[in-house]
Amino acid sequence: MNVKPILDKLYIKPAEAETKTAGGIFIPGTATESPTTGTVIAVGTGRITRDGSVVSLVVKEGDVVMYNKGAGIKVDDYLILAEDQVLAVIE
Repeated sequence: MNVKPILDKLYIKPAEAETKTAGGIFIPGTATESPTTGTVIAVGTGRITRDGSVVSLVVKEGDVVMYNKGAGIKVDDYLILAEDQVLAVIE
C-alpha cells in the first residue's frame, strides 16, 4: 500500500518497543509500552491558513520525531498524525 498524506499530516513508522531493560532483563510482550518515537516516512503539502496561503511543514521525511502516547491514527504498523501532534524532532 502506497500512502501519501495530505495537508499537515505525517505518515510515521513507530520505533520498535523495547523488549529488554538496560540491565538485561527481558520484558514480556504484555508489559511493553507503545513507543513514542518514530521515523517520518512521508509528509503532506502543508497547512492552509485562513487567507488560503499554504505554510510548509517543519518536519520532513527521514526525521525522527517524538509524539504523545496514543496520538494519531494507526494504519497497519504505521501512524498518521497531524504535525501539531509532534512534540519534538530528535537530532
